[in-house]
Amino acid sequence: MEKKPTILMNRYELGRILGQGTFAKVYHARNLASNQSVAIKVIDKEKVLRVGMIDQIKREISTMRLVRHPNIVQLHEVMASKSKIYFAMEYVRGGELFARVARGRLKEDAARKYFHQLIGAVDFCHSRGVYHRDLKPENLLVDDNGNLKVSDFGLSALQECQKQDGLLHTTCGTPAYVAPEIINKKGYDGAKADIWSCGVILFVLLAGYLPFHDTNLMEMYRKISRGEVKYPNWFSSDLRRFISRLLDPNPNNRITIEKLVEYPWFKKGYKPAVMLAQSHSSNSLKDVQVAFNTDHKDNEANKVEQPDSPLKPTSLNAFDIISHSKGFDLSGLFGNDQGQKATNSRFMTQKPASAIVSKLEQIAETERFMVKKQDGLVKLQGSREGRKGQLAIDAEIFEVTPAFYVVEVKKSAGDTLEYERFCNKGLRPSLRDICWSSQSEEKFPSLSESN
Repeated sequence: MEKKPTILMNRYELGRILGQGTFAKVYHARNLASNQSVAIKVIDKEKVLRVGMIDQIKREISTMRLVRHPNIVQLHEVMASKSKIYFAMEYVRGGELFARVARGRLKEDAARKYFHQLIGAVDFCHSRGVYHRDLKPENLLVDDNGNLKVSDFGLSALQECQKQDGLLHTTCGTPAYVAPEIINKKGYDGAKADIWSCGVILFVLLAGYLPFHDTNLMEMYRKISRGEVKYPNWFSSDLRRFISRLLDPNPNNRITIEKLVEYPWFKKGYKPAVMLAQSHSSNSLKDVQVAFNTDHKDNEANKVEQPDSPLKPTSLNAFDIISHSKGFDLSGLFGNDQGQKATNSRFMTQKPASAIVSKLEQIAETERFMVKKQDGLVKLQGSREGRKGQLAIDAEIFEVTPAFYVVEVKKSAGDTLEYERFCNKGLRPSLRDICWSSQSEEKFPSLSESN
């Protein structure tokens, strides 16, 4: 008798198992509506709760929602039952890059192509405030067309995970690929640590073995800390110089992505990825709520769409105002900070919240932005692709008194220069008629700016 296929949430037909770990299994599956092949990651909710991995799962969901890029495995949706969490993800047929290297080192042009795609994906992650922290060939997949896909964001960190010193402090990663500053248990810059891992990966692709290897783990750590690399004789002098810049044990001297993309070895045949269209709204919060909601039954679809709630401005009292200023000088709230790149802008108005929202909607329509409103926040999502994806802007409305409002506008995604152009050419001119000005000001007051 033919075995009846397993249907998940009335949406997916589960197939063979692709892999498994301590807390999850990954299956090949078919979307019943579109017939599209997907990978379903099934996470045992009880196990992750018992070992305290809730935050890691939440972070993985939030991270994968932020990084939509051609060379990153895409998260389609998150579902859950009472005992399981399900990630429906892009299915990558070609398997791990590691399997290709295990058969022998790659030719230089092939390795360079994969490295181009890896750096493009990593640069995009960093522009979104995401640091992978576990880059290695086992976490790099290859699709049918030979294109690389970065996967497994389980150990990733978001920018808000940084401590007051602006650094990350969690020791994590795979020993052979981890940066020396992480081994030495110092605070570290997530972007610089990822660059080190990319350098190790490039060496492995071209050499067929690890640059730092020893049967004694402590001896391997010593080699990593000193940056002791022995290059094979088939590495050109230009390639050796390039990899030595990636594997500089001093993170302050290590090459940045901005500089490495200009390096002659890297520039050969380089074609930036054609960016994917970004979602017009973030689903990460809803996905987290779905994953850890305990009010539903096994195999019962639980994917909730939440409508926008009516916009209600946040109240801003005197202490809040002071916290927005530099020290106790309130001029910092409404004056210009010269010489700094602006990522935040503020303006004040005597117009009601409805008029502010209406004006922001007019600006959005003119600039071809999508609009979402919720709890005193107006989110503007750009439709054009920039160097770092689509520009996304948050405008938060604060009520100081019933007749006086402060609006804070800040970039939530995209390129800073594009944001500045938007402020200078789109936002500021359009807000002239609703911005408040005192009797001493003859013209529209400029928006204040801060980092």
